[in-house]
Order: sequence, then C-alpha cells, then structure tokens
Amino acid sequence: MRLDRAACIDDLRSMARRRIPRFAFDLVDGGAESERNMRRNMEAFEEIELTPRYLVDVGDIDTHAELFGKVYDVPFGMAPIGMLNAFWPGADVALARLCARMNMPYVASSAASTPLERLAEAAGGNGWFQLYVSSDETVTEGLISRAETAEYKVMIVTADVPAAGKRDRDIRNQLAVPFKITPEVVAGLIANPRWSLETLRHGKPNIANYAELLRGATSYADVQKTLITPRFTWEDLKRLRDRWKGPLLVKGILHPADAAECAGLGCDGIVVSNHGGRQVAFGPPSIQALPQIAGAVGGRMKILLDSGIRRGADILRAKALGADFALCGRALAYGVGAGGAQGAQRAFDILHLELIRAQGQLGVADFDAVGASALTLAR
Repeated sequence: MRLDRAACIDDLRSMARRRIPRFAFDLVDGGAESERNMRRNMEAFEEIELTPRYLVDVGDIDTHAELFGKVYDVPFGMAPIGMLNAFWPGADVALARLCARMNMPYVASSAASTPLERLAEAAGGNGWFQLYVSSDETVTEGLISRAETAEYKVMIVTADVPAAGKRDRDIRNQLAVPFKITPEVVAGLIANPRWSLETLRHGKPNIANYAELLRGATSYADVQKTLITPRFTWEDLKRLRDRWKGPLLVKGILHPADAAECAGLGCDGIVVSNHGGRQVAFGPPSIQALPQIAGAVGGRMKILLDSGIRRGADILRAKALGADFALCGRALAYGVGAGGAQGAQRAFDILHLELIRAQGQLGVADFDAVGASALTLAR
C-alpha cells in the first residue's frame, strides 16, 4: 500500500508491521502482560459519544491551542518513546523535525536513541524534555543540566515506573540492549532488508543519553535499573520542582488525589497516562481516569492526556472530558515506521484532517470551545 492510500492510523500500523522485524516492531507495539490495558485504552475512547449540533458556522475551523505561553497549531504533540530508532532508524529526528514543521510539541525521552542536544535542535524550539528519575542522583542531575543547556523549556517527569513493566513480547523476543544476534533476529533482518540497510546507515540503536553508563549492561533489566528507581517519592518531586525553573509536568497520573498533590506542589500540569498500557496490566484506561482528575484539579493546572489515541475525534473526546491537550505516541510512530519522514507526515495529516472534520461535524469551530456540553454518553 502506498502512503497516500493509508486512510487511518491502523493502515499505517499494518504497513509498518510489514517493513519492520518482529522483535523491533514489538518493542513499540507491545504492552504489559496480556496487553489488556493497551487494548482497553482504545476501546474506552469508542464508548464516549459526542452529540453534534447543526446550523452552526464551521467554515473556519481553529485547532490552535496555547500551553505555557506558546500557541501551537494543533492541540496534540508527540509523546516520549524510548529506543524509537530501533523501531525505524532515524525515527527520533524525523518526528522532531515533523513537530518543528507542524508547530507542535516534541517530547524527547531521556531513553531516546538520539542525544538530547540533537533532538532539541531538530525540534526547532518545540522540544520538551521527559525525565526518568534514576536510582543514581548524579545521572538525574546530569540529564537535567543537559536539558537546560539544550534550552528545553518544559520538563515532564515520568512517575509511573516504580518497577519495570513485564512485557511478554519482549521476553519471547529475548530483547536485550544492545540486541543479541539470534537465529530469529537474523531471519528478521533478511526478511526486512530496507530496515536492515537503514540500520546499517544510521548505526546500531541504543539508549544514547545513557551510553557510557550502560556499556556493561547485558540485559534490558540492567538498563531498567539505571533508568528508574523504586524510591521516587513526593519529596523527590518537590526537589525537582524547586530545581527546574520552567514549566514542570508529571506524567503517569491516574488518581485524582495524586493530581491534587501535584497541584499542591506547584507543578504546572499533569499527563493523565497509563504509559500506553506498557507498564501496568491492571489499571484503568487513561480516558476513563480523566473526568475525576479534571474535577479535582481542572483550572488549577494544565491537563494533558495520552494512551490510546488513534483518531482525531479521540482528541475531541479528551477535551470534552477535561483535557487541555493530547500527546500521541504510537499513532505517529506507526507513520514513521510505515514510511520514514514521509510516513510521519502522513500520520500527522490523518490525525489533523480527522480532527478538523470532527470539529465541523460536532458544530464547534474553535477547539477551545469544546466542553462537557458536547458529551452524550461516557459509559
């Protein structure tokens, strides 16, 4: 299928799956354990109905959204994904450049395959920095200092990995960093020559911002021990709030009491997220957790949502339930997997056009005006 024939994000996912070795595709596409939570993220969006209003002038649709003093052309951005260059070589930079062109936020993962400095340059002033708090305080401080020097304006602290998620696909694929050369890997490389050649050109994917620390790692579990800590507490978050001078958000919030605690500490926003269903197998879908959280902290801080967005109308559903903005991870990643930089653009175009059409069909010309009055039913 040609990129211009991809009608939806699922079409791009199918195209990516045909171009990428299974072990690399599963790294992004997979979820925790049975993947129930990942599936429920998408299913829960389908349960939210909006009622259209007609005889409204929707000749000029406005999708702009303002966050932290900056106006973006669309109310969604790229969520952080670690090791994305293993999915498709050069994916990090391709998506950062997309965000610069389309004037949308690009959230650079501290576990990215590309150094933070290069991603900040590629994002053209639209770069945000996502931090995993390490078990080693010097590692955490080093990343924050690098983010400041690279002039990232917004920092997102990920809170939902006190323990690494169990991903059955990665276990079956014997995922390791760097990749182990097994018969299955060799078969995947032969069956996907374009991916293999591009990987040779770009170099073996790794977690670039931890390269020196991970030189002795022999398993993905070793990597996780360096990236995260089970001892991250509210006191630690308070210190990070004091340390970072720009807008600070906390990602992975699913409980209204945790959202209220973030507001009390002076955080500028939260990301309602279950990590795309990649960490916890038993929690609620992000969109299901959103209404109570919005009721607890709406108006006191910015509320962003990620996990499960596959359609432009999903962004309207999130807005109607109290989110100010959305982050899309897999949806845009499938595009770059399907066709590199051109595929990333196609994924953006699909989501943006669907959003514009959905706003027109809903009868709300200005995205900011979408609210709870549009809701029919949220089962």
